[in-house]
Amino acid sequence: MATKKLHPSVEKFKSFVKEHPGLIKEVRKGEQTWQDLFEDWYLLGEDDPRWESYQNENAEGTQAKEAKSKSSSKSEKGWMNQIGTVLQKMDPDQMQHHINNLSQAIAAVQGVLAQFQSPSSNQVQNPASPEAKNPFSFRKD
Repeated sequence: MATKKLHPSVEKFKSFVKEHPGLIKEVRKGEQTWQDLFEDWYLLGEDDPRWESYQNENAEGTQAKEAKSKSSSKSEKGWMNQIGTVLQKMDPDQMQHHINNLSQAIAAVQGVLAQFQSPSSNQVQNPASPEAKNPFSFRKD
C-alpha cells in the first residue's frame, strides 16, 4: 500500500497536537472537531494563548498522574516499611517498662473511681421477706 504524503501544514498540525494532548481529549469528548481545531490553529498560529490551556492541562495531568502513582506505591509500601523499621528499633525491655507504667496508671484510675462509687451500689441488698426474693411468687388459694 502506498502511503500518501500529507501537506506540510497538516504534518505541522499533527506535531502540534502531540505537544498539546488536551486537544485530543476535546475531540474525543465531542466538544471540538479536528477541522475546527485545524482552522483555528492555521489562523491563530501556535503561539496563541488559547493553546496554553491545552498544553498546561497535559503537563499538570501528567504530573498529577505520576505523583499519584508514586504516592500510592509509596503509601502501600511505606506504612509496611515503617512498621518494620519500628519493630526492628524496638527495645523489648523498654516496651515492658512502658507496659508496666500503663498498667499501674490504669490501676490508679480504677482505684480513684472505686472510691467515688457509693457503697450501696457495690453491695447486693438482702431483702427481709422471702416474698421479696422472688417477685413472681403467687399465693395459692
